[in-house]
Amino acid sequence: MIMELQESSISPAKYWTILKRRWLATLSISIVVFGVSQLATSLKKPLYVAEGKLRFQRNNSTSSMTGLGTEIGKLVPLMEQSNPMNTEVEIIRSFPVIGTTINRLELKDDKGLALKTKLFLKNLTIKEVKGADVLQITYADTNPKTAAQVVNELMKVYLEQNLSSRRAEAAAARKFIERQLPKAELVMRRAESELAGFKERNRIISLQEEATKAVEIMTDLQLKINDTQSQLANIESQSQVISQQLGMTPDQALLMTSISQISGIQDILKEIQQLQSKLANRQTILEENHPEIIDLQDKIISLNRVINTRIAQALGKNKLQTEGNLQLSTLQQQLSGKLVELESNRLGLTSQVNSLLKLQFAYKKRLNNLPKLEEQQRQLDRKLQAAQSTYSLLLQKLQESRIAENQNLGNATKISEAEIPDEPNLSAFASYLTSALLSILAALITIYILELQDKSIKTVDEAKELLDLTLLGVIPTASRWKKSSKQEEIDPYNQSIILRDFPRSSISEAYRMLRANLNFMSADKELKVIVITSSVPKEGKSTVAANLATAMAQMGRQVLLIDGDLHSPVQHKIWDLMNNQGLSNLIIKEEEITATIKKVMPNLDILTSGIVPPSPASLLDSQRMAALMANFSDKYDCVIVDTPALNVAADAVTLGQMADGVLLVVRPGVVDSVNAAFARELLAKSGQNVLGQVVNGVIVKNEPHSYYYFQKEDYSQTINQESQETVKI
Repeated sequence: MIMELQESSISPAKYWTILKRRWLATLSISIVVFGVSQLATSLKKPLYVAEGKLRFQRNNSTSSMTGLGTEIGKLVPLMEQSNPMNTEVEIIRSFPVIGTTINRLELKDDKGLALKTKLFLKNLTIKEVKGADVLQITYADTNPKTAAQVVNELMKVYLEQNLSSRRAEAAAARKFIERQLPKAELVMRRAESELAGFKERNRIISLQEEATKAVEIMTDLQLKINDTQSQLANIESQSQVISQQLGMTPDQALLMTSISQISGIQDILKEIQQLQSKLANRQTILEENHPEIIDLQDKIISLNRVINTRIAQALGKNKLQTEGNLQLSTLQQQLSGKLVELESNRLGLTSQVNSLLKLQFAYKKRLNNLPKLEEQQRQLDRKLQAAQSTYSLLLQKLQESRIAENQNLGNATKISEAEIPDEPNLSAFASYLTSALLSILAALITIYILELQDKSIKTVDEAKELLDLTLLGVIPTASRWKKSSKQEEIDPYNQSIILRDFPRSSISEAYRMLRANLNFMSADKELKVIVITSSVPKEGKSTVAANLATAMAQMGRQVLLIDGDLHSPVQHKIWDLMNNQGLSNLIIKEEEITATIKKVMPNLDILTSGIVPPSPASLLDSQRMAALMANFSDKYDCVIVDTPALNVAADAVTLGQMADGVLLVVRPGVVDSVNAAFARELLAKSGQNVLGQVVNGVIVKNEPHSYYYFQKEDYSQTINQESQETVKI
């Protein structure tokens, strides 16, 4: 299984680890800073602090009661998250207030010169009293009387400035309003004149009432039009019936009625009728050329001429054909008169309908124009209201500004004068506390600088985060290794094979866990050839290779451990073997394979480096080496190759191309971030199959948490116990 770190990189335990690592420098700096601070405090003159208080009102009470001038001097923040009290603090700290105080009190510095504003502000403290609109003003000085005088004079100068500022604001507001008031009045008069002219031009009294009345009138007009049109239709129907009965139009009936009323026409018509009757009788007896017949015809013609002459004289241009019967019966005369009457009524109703339609159109046109007139009137009304409101507001503000200008009250009052202090401000406890805080701060800065300059990898977390490789194993270390009860010192190389010498130790379990993790990785693809390397020398890659080979051999697998470090080989030292023959001899074909490989324990064979050649890279990057690796892979279940560090030579990269994977050993406290990053980049660019990383030489007590199931114990005791048991056996 692949192990994951459970600790957060920003946990308090990590900082405790850093503190333990830097305790000597931290303690030294803390002691020095504490001593210097105490020395400086003892040589410094004691300071006396005087205190005074100012109260601020959000609104002036007099203005609130009168309702005038309430906005002038009101404490209102300009921004949503700002505090108006902070503004007053900055005003008190401003140069005009400070400078006036210094000049009035004639304050001097240590050299007898006028006190600088910067030095004055250094001794001045102004803070807001929590939960109250009160500012606390304190001043520190070696002379207690001077400290009290400064605070009282400073509050006095500020109050004078506050009052004069309010008056100046009120005066400026009054002058501005006095200049704007005539302009506002002129704008209001113009708006009134425009509204009056608009109403006069459009004959407007009340548009709303006019619209209501117009709708009512149009309704009445429509009713009258409908009634008149109904009467007109009735009259036209009657006129049409009578015209058909008479066989004449109303104009003709009018003419016939007029003719019948001409004086003498009817008598002549009767006489003509008599002559016509007589002529008809005589024609039955006499011939047409008879003188009597001719005489009767002449008389009839003469009488017709007389009728035509009289009709022409009576009617003028309205001539009527006289060939028809000009004599109407009584019924015809009555019908003719009725027809004439109907025609007269028709003409009257037609004229009335036209008049009503014209009146209706005029009202409709006016009504359609009313919305536009209402919109124009509303615009003019709004303009007038705005002008009137502005004028009224300016009049009100003018009165307020005049009253505020004459008020002698500010929004700040003195509630506590400064008294001459009896004791210095800084007590012994405060002095020690200040020195302690300074020493702690210096210690923290020192730790930060040392950690910033130290590029080495110190913990497992840092190694995992920097390299971003799978963590396959964490190998702890011990402070002392003793192999016998006599506590004799031995060769460090002979104590490297922990799995062989101390199989029940926690370190051995760490190597077994590494072996298990590699087995899990080879579930899909078998890992037979593994190259082990590191970023820099002294990271324990050879020890890891030897113990990993031992762990795999103990599982019954045939393992070959190859010392591929032809620059500085150590596997022969670890296993206490002769190195006169080895890998270099096989590559140049000086020896047989069976003669150079040595069995050191069941299932585990060792191929030492052999004689160190002048050019190791050319030997390893050869066809012979590739053939040897293929041969070893066929004969053994697992081949582990110990290679030089990546910053020494690129042999690990070369051999990694012949292997199934590369295992990178990282040792905190030995490798730095620069070399580790270089190693990671080199492996990535060369296309290596990096299996993961093994963090070696971990001091468990320096780690925030123990990994796997390691306890924070003394490993030397564990190893010594096993050593003693071995001796007893």
